[in-house]
Amino acid sequence: METVFVDVDTQIDFLYPAGALYVPGGERLVPAIARLNRFAVENGIPLISTTDAHSENDPEFRDWPPHCVTGTTGQLKPAETLVGAGQTIIEKQEFDVFTNAAFPALLERLQAGRYVVYGVATEYCVLRAALGLLRTGVPVSLVTDAIAAVKPEDGVRALDEFTAAGGTLTTVSKITQP
Repeated sequence: METVFVDVDTQIDFLYPAGALYVPGGERLVPAIARLNRFAVENGIPLISTTDAHSENDPEFRDWPPHCVTGTTGQLKPAETLVGAGQTIIEKQEFDVFTNAAFPALLERLQAGRYVVYGVATEYCVLRAALGLLRTGVPVSLVTDAIAAVKPEDGVRALDEFTAAGGTLTTVSKITQP
């Protein structure tokens, strides 16, 4: 059973207080995300990293402040979360990574037996990715100490929705233990 790691939207605009759409506590996740990404590559586990990639006048900016505009520093992933070979980056313009046709095609090619998901924001892009992956019929685990919500109460509701749909919760140490 091949595991695939899915690192959702861990970008500067979301992870750091100076970012355009900061997720509270995001900066504290960076070491955990870096650890998971390194673990994946070091152990031959496919790693998919999703990233927001918006145009300057993106329709999403009617509802959200401009963020992750292509070509800006905020759109980048922190250097410590980039691991090079073995990491596939999928750009998206909407919350749901499944709106990028390359994502389902990549999943089909990888034929995962399990997905491990982490990133930001729990109640938005992380939840959509995790629920979409569950719909593939493959087990999905969400790494609770490598996610953060915009609003804690919405994050709790997202975890409840995820587990009610059949997902499981785990931690970085459980995933990376030998």
